[in-house]
Amino acid sequence: MSLQSPVSNDVPPAPDGHGSDAGGASGEAPLFRPVVDLDSGAVLAVDADIRPVGGWSRAEWPADPAVAAERLARLVRSAAARESLLPLVLPLPAQAVTGGPELFQTFEDTLRRCGRRPRDVTVMLGHDLPRVPREPLVRGIARLRELGFRCGLGTAAVPPDLVLETGPFLMRIDPGIVAGLPGDHRLGALVDGLARIGHGSGVYPVAAGVTSDAQVHRLREAGVRLAQGPLFADDEWVPGERVSAAPAAPVETALERHDSGPPVSEFMRPPVAMNTDATAEEVLDAFSADTALNSVVLIDHRDRPVAVIDRARFLLAVTGPYGHALHAKRPASRLADTPRTVPRTVGAMAALRAAGGERDRVYDDLVTVNEFGQCTGIVHVGDLIQSLARETA
Repeated sequence: MSLQSPVSNDVPPAPDGHGSDAGGASGEAPLFRPVVDLDSGAVLAVDADIRPVGGWSRAEWPADPAVAAERLARLVRSAAARESLLPLVLPLPAQAVTGGPELFQTFEDTLRRCGRRPRDVTVMLGHDLPRVPREPLVRGIARLRELGFRCGLGTAAVPPDLVLETGPFLMRIDPGIVAGLPGDHRLGALVDGLARIGHGSGVYPVAAGVTSDAQVHRLREAGVRLAQGPLFADDEWVPGERVSAAPAAPVETALERHDSGPPVSEFMRPPVAMNTDATAEEVLDAFSADTALNSVVLIDHRDRPVAVIDRARFLLAVTGPYGHALHAKRPASRLADTPRTVPRTVGAMAALRAAGGERDRVYDDLVTVNEFGQCTGIVHVGDLIQSLARETA
């Protein structure tokens, strides 16, 4: 990874005209860390925070909601000035969400001006979580979700039933726990337990402070697939830079892929995904803009596919007599089917068998998912048939 000068000295002007977001008179600078997929090595999100200039410890966040909102806004503007596509993970004291909605209304305005959406942001609640009264905390997290933001728990020191009740998107495994891997078997058992809780409740655990290949191997064994830490990038990393590669995962055998032949991941295409409340008119616009688009995937707030809209059947319903007037302003889910999902690691032949399970939908796109049931792509059945035909020719 190439090293650049400290981010406090070369922050480009923000896209909304606010100038540098390095902190200015506040004596603070942005600190960016990549959140890495341990399977693919891809950067899936940017973990952003504020640090004092000249210091390496993270700055204390202010209790004043207005000051906290401006700090969040500076982080978004600074990240957007460098890279505008990756989701953001932003810290916030848990106490802040128990107040009124003004903080997030102000913050949402900044997001819109930077071309971002609330669903692009996971608010990672801080280590004060155990000290915040439960009822206002749960109400505050629910309000966050209503505004479209995702929520993360910034510490593993929370009761498991609170995880189930609040349903966060992410759950951070503290660096102190990760540091004991793989040698400390007690901490290993704790990571195993946290990963099981996360998988069982649809929460994605993310390991913080990863420093070694051995820790990565142990995290993979536990089922943790997201991580960040010095192993991947130092504190001068900025969005858009490369990260150090994670150690290679064990090579899968044909049996582990459930079949022979190339893995279905070789045929994956980027999905066109929309929220479950998308209207038929929005889906129609997507199909009209891309004549090669076969399907639109409807996903929940955890990026899990809940429905899929086939182009041919959708257009038949919407473009027929009175179809637009009947469907345009209504939820597109009324015209959707249950998604046919396959793990992204299965073989092409196994995916074809899944496609042939329903005679009326043999050529519908398949939706690939990762270990957490999260949508990772779509696969055209025709591509699978052509590939296998060439292999057997």
